[in-house]
Amino acid sequence: MTPFAILLLIVVYFGMLFLISHLTSKKNSDNEAFFKANKNSKWYLVAFGMIGTALSGVTFISVPGEVGNPENQFKYFQFVLGNAIGFLIIAKVLLPLYYRMNLTSIYGYIEKRLGTVSYKTAAFIFLLSRTIGSSFRLYLVVIVLQRYVFDFYHVPFALTVLISLGLIFAYTYRGGLKTIIITDTLQTFFLVSSVFLTIFFVCESLNLSVFEAFEQVKNSNYSKVFFFEDYLKGTYFWKQILGGIFVTIAMVGLDQDLMQKNLSCKNIGDAQKNMYTFTGIFVLINIFFLSVGALLYMYAAKNNIEVPADLVTGKPRTDLLFPEIAFHHLSLIPSVVFLLGLTAATFATTDSALTALTTSFCVDFLGMDKTENQNKPNIVRTRHSVHIAFSFLMFLVIVAFNAINDASVVSMIFKIASYTYGPLLGLYAFGLFVKTKTVHDKLVPYICVLSPAICFLISKNSALLFGDYVFDNELIIVNGLITFLGLMAISKPAVSQTKF
Repeated sequence: MTPFAILLLIVVYFGMLFLISHLTSKKNSDNEAFFKANKNSKWYLVAFGMIGTALSGVTFISVPGEVGNPENQFKYFQFVLGNAIGFLIIAKVLLPLYYRMNLTSIYGYIEKRLGTVSYKTAAFIFLLSRTIGSSFRLYLVVIVLQRYVFDFYHVPFALTVLISLGLIFAYTYRGGLKTIIITDTLQTFFLVSSVFLTIFFVCESLNLSVFEAFEQVKNSNYSKVFFFEDYLKGTYFWKQILGGIFVTIAMVGLDQDLMQKNLSCKNIGDAQKNMYTFTGIFVLINIFFLSVGALLYMYAAKNNIEVPADLVTGKPRTDLLFPEIAFHHLSLIPSVVFLLGLTAATFATTDSALTALTTSFCVDFLGMDKTENQNKPNIVRTRHSVHIAFSFLMFLVIVAFNAINDASVVSMIFKIASYTYGPLLGLYAFGLFVKTKTVHDKLVPYICVLSPAICFLISKNSALLFGDYVFDNELIIVNGLITFLGLMAISKPAVSQTKF
């Protein structure tokens, strides 16, 4: 597939998004539509569209790529099962709380339960985490587009990033969540279709029926799912399950991005139906992602295709195997299918994150939901300015990632971003389960900084402290526990028992 064909397809794709944006925002582009989609979203659209948000471009190319690692294989599915349990806990515990309080920003709960400083701290943690995480996800996909398209036209990397973010801003700044609900549905359709069609085309290239292919995947060296052998390793079953549960509660249930979509449903019943449906689709689609990975490695082995190397370090980059095969070894239609899936996964995640970041800052720091006549033109213009500011901030973060140009450093930055969700876990756990106490509000930021710092030291020195034990996703539990204990240490008896 030529660079021009890829570029043309991207232009057509964004043309569709701009059309949807125009149709959804031409009658109503005020703050109520941007923040809450007028509380009128259809639960089945939200459920389907959330798949595109939850499965980023990183998932699209990295999960299949990791299957080839003998120590990983299908171990990611253990984590997915933990995710599913976490989603059900969110539906039964957190969603009813958010609806009962009629929240626009979910961090409003912390304000009512713990105080203003705690509230601002929680909101800031989200802004920091989501900015870094979403920038990293977009970065990994932009370098794919840069390598296979824009380098051909000698377009600088920074300009590629700026164009990408400019396009996202252009179709989200007016309608916000109201537009995102529809565009994410479309993008999820492309994402899901691309997974199934990729399986079909790779099977066809291997001269296998779909059933024969799955039988070969099952009997291959790539398909081990459950790892019970060594509890010291990061792949151990219960580490992955527990990590999946608590990572999901923290990074979904305590994250404004995905919860904002749930809060746009008419009522709690619809929101819970959305979450249950989403959970089922999420588990199923990840099985197919892992299967794609096994099939890609089988195809690569048959056709003597090596994993592409990083242009700077020369080390193999497993997340480039999928695009390498799609663009250079399959026919035109599979290449188009891959590109649509990758583009959909990437921009469904980034547009949603940009909308959530704008919402959180406008509500949590500018208090727009508390302002009378919040839909006045000057207040809407302020929201536009915030949207621009976060777009530019993500641009700076991505350019910084590229300047570092060291995969290990970038991975560590991404891991640190996930560390910050631990304090959110501790804050909400204290608020929900310690009803007879409150905290010294002004000391909370210090606890929320100290906790991830301690976790980082524990992780870096785990061999010294715990022998051969290796921390993986379960570190977020330790992070949340340290935060919880820190909050207990600075707590005091509540004046009156809260009912939240």
